[in-house]
Amino acid sequence: MNSLKLELKQLIITTLELEDITPDDIDDDAPLFVDGLGLDSIDALELGQALKKQYNIKPDANSEQNKQHFASLNKLALYVSQQQ
Repeated sequence: MNSLKLELKQLIITTLELEDITPDDIDDDAPLFVDGLGLDSIDALELGQALKKQYNIKPDANSEQNKQHFASLNKLALYVSQQQ
């Protein structure tokens, strides 16, 4: 799971072009959106596309569960591992 978390951190940084952020800067339990990493809805769309391309996962854009899956890096890693 740790290697998946590192992959996801790198995917987030690369996809969203977060130039001043390193994988160590992303707290596994911190919120990805608003507080914490400070991502927004456009970032969510880009991240969803990257997950589809990298892991062949297509999050349902209208699903309320997406908020839970994308709440933190730990929850995102759990979601990706369950979908594979």
